[in-house]
Amino acid sequence: MMLKTLEKSGKTEEAAIAAALEELGLDRDDVSVEIVERAKSGFLGIGAQPAKVKVSYEVPDEEPKPALSSASRSKPRKEAAPAAQSADAPRVIAPAAPKQEPRVIAPAAPKQEPRVIAPAAPQQLRPERKPRQDRAPRPERRNDRPKQDRPARELKPAAPVEPKEYTPAEPGSMEEKIETFVKGLLEHMGSDAVPHAMKTGDDSYLVDLVGADLGILIGRRGETLDAIQHLTNYAVNRGQNKRARINVDAENYRTKREESLQRLAVKVAGKVVRYRRNITLEPMNAYERHVIHAALQDHPDVTTFSTGTEPNRRIVVAYSRGKAVSTDDE
Repeated sequence: MMLKTLEKSGKTEEAAIAAALEELGLDRDDVSVEIVERAKSGFLGIGAQPAKVKVSYEVPDEEPKPALSSASRSKPRKEAAPAAQSADAPRVIAPAAPKQEPRVIAPAAPKQEPRVIAPAAPQQLRPERKPRQDRAPRPERRNDRPKQDRPARELKPAAPVEPKEYTPAEPGSMEEKIETFVKGLLEHMGSDAVPHAMKTGDDSYLVDLVGADLGILIGRRGETLDAIQHLTNYAVNRGQNKRARINVDAENYRTKREESLQRLAVKVAGKVVRYRRNITLEPMNAYERHVIHAALQDHPDVTTFSTGTEPNRRIVVAYSRGKAVSTDDE
């Protein structure tokens, strides 16, 4: 008989012995048990060790295998020689396995959260409309009254323009000199207008142009008329010791322009007082600036002054309660 041992561990000694007997398939009386290590519980499970036992048991001896004879040892083993391949036989090459393409794994679709559908709001019932009561038909209008014929509106005839009477200039006078120069200037301009000069003051004269198509001679905002006036003053006063002031007019343009400038001055002064902010007017000549200054010189809340150089000299209407009006041009 041969003696063998088996070591086994368990939570307790009995558990280790039971595990060893179960593995060997023996009873408690068929083995002898030696406790190698006892179980330790430790403190609160710290330092615990399992139990370890050694189980001894007897098994029958194994029978010896028969020894091989010397003849069988020396006899070599015949191996089957591989069949020699014929030199003439064609060599068969197996086809290469098809190359497998790498398998592409698509990424998993993101998990969709369940869609929560809010319950539909309860439908509000509209109140029933009351049946429309039939209205009584309107009485027809009676057109028994005879239509009264309105009297035709009488148009007032325009006031007739009385032709101005001009006194012929005396030979050798200043009026004759002015008319001679202006007439020659108009002929060079291709105009058939006739100038009439008259004395209005000690050293001031007025030249009134009479004829057709005078709008060309007036020009935009009187610019052509101002040019004629400037040339006339320069030519007539050349070489004279005493300077004469000559104004040129056509179709009473100067008077109409003066009235328009006076209305403009009052309107601009009202805006300056309302917004308390200065307003600069468009460029004007000396005569037109003088009209603006004169129109606002008695205004208690604004003052006027000129700025810039000719021909772009302008008037500034400023808010200045209680200050005197400045007329720095004339």
